Amino acid sequence: MTDTPRRRGAARTEELLRATLDLAAEVGYAGLSIEAVARRAGVGKHTIYRRWPSMAALLLDALSIVWSSNLDYRDTGDVRADLREQFLRSSQALAGPPIGPVYRAVIAEAQADATLRATLHERFLVTVEQSTLDRITRAQHTGELVAEANLEFAAEVLCGTLYYRHLLSTRPIDEHAIDGLLDMFMAAYGTTA
Repeated sequence: MTDTPRRRGAARTEELLRATLDLAAEVGYAGLSIEAVARRAGVGKHTIYRRWPSMAALLLDALSIVWSSNLDYRDTGDVRADLREQFLRSSQALAGPPIGPVYRAVIAEAQADATLRATLHERFLVTVEQSTLDRITRAQHTGELVAEANLEFAAEVLCGTLYYRHLLSTRPIDEHAIDGLLDMFMAAYGTTA
């Protein structure tokens, strides 16, 4: 019986996060507020403020429910194909709702908020880089990539290129861009021609 309130709390939290994403997809960051999310979820704003101190904190948690599940790598045994598939999937996710507009808004807010910037780095950027590093390290262990290379910087460059294009450039993250990036990566680190 003691687990019931916790489960109810977890279910309510997920409802609030989903309501935030749905609302963000409809109205964009400019239309978001704690009050608007509370109305959408059918709760008082105090219910939201008890869990999240700010709109940015709420958005970070809302992003994590789609980020962690939608942007994981597959492992088919072909590192180039796996990187390509994940980069295409993540570029599509970043291009539109719910992740795209919310992520851009959180990035913009983080420029003036050092705590938010640190949290964003820890919860998202480190996660993305680490999952990329994990995938390419497995490829190194199976002989697809050169054995002696330190792949940490390579993982940062792979991820950073796509996020740079998404956040700061008007150039698309399309198949051509992804293939060009992967061709450079494989030319530098691959073991086969």
